[in-house]
Formats: sequence, structure tokens, C-alpha cells
Amino acid sequence: MDTGLAEKKCVPCEGGTPPIAGAEAERLLAQLDGWQLVGGGKELAKEYRFPDFRQALGFVNRLGEVAESEGHHPDLYLTWGKVRVSLSTHSIGGLSENDFILAAKADRVR
Repeated sequence: MDTGLAEKKCVPCEGGTPPIAGAEAERLLAQLDGWQLVGGGKELAKEYRFPDFRQALGFVNRLGEVAESEGHHPDLYLTWGKVRVSLSTHSIGGLSENDFILAAKADRVR
């Protein structure tokens, strides 16, 4: 699923910016594949599965490069054969468009 989110660039988000929630969060979520709203809608999460540790680690490294270039960093949990990616914008205490953009980019580097 490619919706154009992956073509966007993350932009700095300042405190005081209201987090994305409700219908807007659901609209953006519908543009992603397999992602879920968790933590009361304050976080995006997805678990990726791989046939072995090496491929899971490779994904983490590729996603890390994308995150650095975007200036927006996910929480990553790596274990044998799977990677859990969690996204939220800490400065606003919830979700920003950056989280949805990086989620779409994560699916591309899969």
C-alpha cells in the first residue's frame, strides 16, 4: 500500500502543537498497512516478522538510517525473527503526521 505518506518529509514539531487523534488519526492509519493505534491512540505500532535474526537486524539498520535522515526516531524492539516499531512524538505527547510518514517509510524499507 503506497499512499503518498512515504513521499513526505518529517518536519520539526513544536510543543503546544495538538496531537493528531480521533477521525484524523483513523484517516491516516487507513493509509498504512498493518499498523495499529495503541496506548490510547497516542502511539503507532507494528510488528515485522523475519525468517532469522540477521534479516531482522538488517531491517533495524535500514530503518535507523531513514530515521536519522528524517530527524524522527522510532522505538525499536529487536528479537530473533521480529522487530516491533513504535512511533509517537514525545514533544506533543501523542501522534504527529511525522509518525505516519515514518511508518510508511518503514514499510518501504521492509
